[in-house]
Formats: sequence, C-alpha cells, structure tokens
Amino acid sequence: MVLPLVKLGTLLLKTMSKPVAARLKQAAGKHPRFRQIIVNMAQANHQITTKMQRRLYSHATDVEIRPLNEEKAVQAAVDLIGELFVFTVAGIALIFEVQRSARSEARKEEARKQELETMKQRDEELSREVELLRSKYEELEKLAKGQGLSGIFNFKRVADTEGAKSVKPA
Repeated sequence: MVLPLVKLGTLLLKTMSKPVAARLKQAAGKHPRFRQIIVNMAQANHQITTKMQRRLYSHATDVEIRPLNEEKAVQAAVDLIGELFVFTVAGIALIFEVQRSARSEARKEEARKQELETMKQRDEELSREVELLRSKYEELEKLAKGQGLSGIFNFKRVADTEGAKSVKPA
C-alpha cells in the first residue's frame, strides 16, 4: 500500500515542478541583477556548446563564436534554469527512492539473518537432542545384551509370582 503512494507522490512532485520551473523562468527574466547573471551564464553555455559541436562535426574551431543577443541569451538561460530545476527535483526524488529501497532491503536482510540464526540454534538443539537419544539408545542396547530381553522385562519373575499365588490357595 505504501509503495504505490510513494511512487504516486514522486510522480506528483515531478509534475508540480514543471509549473514551478515556468514561474522561475518568468521571475528570472525580470530581475535586472539576476538577468545579467543569467545572460553571462547563457553566453558561457553558448560558447561551450558551440565549441563542442564544432569539434564533434569536425568543423573549424578557430573561428570566432558570435555571442547571442540579450533576449536569446535570457531565453536560453531561463530554459536552462527550468530544466535544471526539473532535473534536480527528479534527481532528489530518485535518490529518495533509492535510499528508501536500500533501507527496505536492509530490513529484509536483517530479518533473513535473524531467521538463519534461529534456524542454526534450532539445529544445534536438535543435534544435542539426537546425541542424547543416541547415548540412551546405546545404553539400552548394552543393558539388553547384558541381561537379555527376559531380564529387562522381568518375564521370569512375573511367571514365578503367578505360580506362587496359585499354589498357596490349593
């Protein structure tokens, strides 16, 4: 019951993070100081991605890369921020799920260890009981060989006492 609710909560969190990311994008483009920071971040990102693409496609890498205009830079930066926010939320949800699963597995492992220990103790008890029964059996076997079966069950004495009782009344 708990697992589907946790998964549903994780999915809800991921879904809710997208509108939050959109609001973050809107606010980021309006604040002047933050706007300058994200423009610089977008320009750096543009430089890096363009260089990577040129190397990947074997184009000339020594050609100057033109910077983005401010509006494109702001838009690229807020898109990047929004995607990073969604990715971060998804990553945190994933880490939470992995930790929860690890704790669950640890509990199961502990239960298995306890069950194994209980079984070992029970096995030792049964081994001791078998040894005790074996020694008693050997003792009985020695007595039976020493006295014979009639000695153990007192057959002669029972017959003698019955004969004595029958002789007296006559």
